[in-house]
Amino acid sequence: MQQLSVVISGFDHYDDVRVNPSYEVPKLLAERGVDGLDDVELSIRAVSIPVSFAKAWPTLLEAIEQTHPNIVIATGLKHAARGVMMERCATNLMDAAKPDADNVAPRREPIDPDGPAAYWTRLPLRAIIADFARDGIPATLSSDAGTFVCNSLFYNLLNWAHGQDRVLAGFVSFPLINESLHPQHGLQLRQLVAAGGDVVRETVRYYRRPSSREILIA
Repeated sequence: MQQLSVVISGFDHYDDVRVNPSYEVPKLLAERGVDGLDDVELSIRAVSIPVSFAKAWPTLLEAIEQTHPNIVIATGLKHAARGVMMERCATNLMDAAKPDADNVAPRREPIDPDGPAAYWTRLPLRAIIADFARDGIPATLSSDAGTFVCNSLFYNLLNWAHGQDRVLAGFVSFPLINESLHPQHGLQLRQLVAAGGDVVRETVRYYRRPSSREILIA
C-alpha cells in the first residue's frame, strides 16, 4: 500500500466572516479523511494560516518542512463567489486594496523581484471539475487568485514546488458558507467539504498516474 501525505491549508480569520470555510474545510478533511482511494494510506494535515503577507508563507512552509508532503493544497475565501473556484495561475504581484492582519497594504509590488511573472497550478483541474459536476457542486475555473494574501501564498507555494522533485501544489478558493437549502450565493458546508475531498482525491489519483488528459489550464 502506497503511503502519501497531504498538507491542506486555510486562513484563520477573515473580517466580517463568522464561519470561515477555508478554516473549516481543511480541519474537517484532516479529521474525516477522504474515501474512494484504493491501495493508498493517506495522511492529511490541516494548517491554519494568518491573513498576513509576511507570515502566511513561512507558516505553511514550516508545516511542509515538518511533514514532507507529496501534495500541498492551499485554500482561501472569495466573498463574491457563487461556487468553488479552481485557481489556475499565481502572479508575481502584491496589490492590496485593504490592509492585511498586520495592517500592511503593499501597492503594486512584486512578491519576488527575481521570480517569474507567474506560475501555473499543478493540480489536475479537468478531473477535479468533472468530480464537482458529478457531485452537483457549482464550480468554475478562475484566471488568478487576485493580488491579496491568497495570491501571495499561492505564488510562494508554486515557487517552492517548482524546485521540488515531485510535489503537486495548487490553490482553491471557496465561497461563503450558506446553509440555505438552495442558496443563490455561497454553498453549504457539507458541499464545500465534499469539494475539498474531490480535490484531494483527484490530485492523489493524478499523483499516482499522471495523465495530460486531466490537466486543464485554459
